[in-house]
Amino acid sequence: MIRPVGLHPERAPRWLVPLLEGVRDVDAETLSRHPIPPPAGGRRAAVLMLFAEGNGGPDVLLMERAADLRNHPGQVAFPGGSIDRTDLGPVDTALREAQEETGLDPTGVVPLTRLPDLFIPPSGFIVTPVLAHWDRPTQVRAVDPAETARVVRVPIEDLTDPANRLSVRHPSGLVGPAFSVAGLLVWGFTGGLLSALLQLGGWERPWDESRTHNLGEAWSAARAARQEVSGR
Repeated sequence: MIRPVGLHPERAPRWLVPLLEGVRDVDAETLSRHPIPPPAGGRRAAVLMLFAEGNGGPDVLLMERAADLRNHPGQVAFPGGSIDRTDLGPVDTALREAQEETGLDPTGVVPLTRLPDLFIPPSGFIVTPVLAHWDRPTQVRAVDPAETARVVRVPIEDLTDPANRLSVRHPSGLVGPAFSVAGLLVWGFTGGLLSALLQLGGWERPWDESRTHNLGEAWSAARAARQEVSGR
């Protein structure tokens, strides 16, 4: 299947224009908790930040990694992965990985812009975020349960709800923004990037930034909330 690899900011829907304008001149330091310049020759990857208009308003596509993976088990992430030699660049990588992980049809995705490369010290990857509009959404699923536990479209309204926002403290002592939504704890690289996007797009609502939980406690609370919802 042919994947669209060009960028088409002119095709952004009206509700996405403020975000597109907000990231136009953004720098890596604004987007990342690790303001470390990408090292030369680092491993390259790309992620797809895919926004659509669902029944409940705008939403974003997220996936939960399988709990028994060696790297980042159980974490919530944007679809994405390593850049292959056969890829035509970060946009092509982001779309290919999203298709492989969630089963979406990439021909219904309109890539809008690339954000600055971000260095993720824990993994050593240099990640290129690709902002896109899901012009023709298709059904998505965890294509390979051995790698992906869940694929969800999370409403922006839920992400901006102050009741769903918190900060988490990693065992290393690092504190960063997080979200407790859909029975998921969104933190780390994904949580920080989402927090920045909400602010840059003008969607953020005031929330209690002093509300801080240890990572383990926050993760347990999110799982308990999921079990409570599924048991109803």
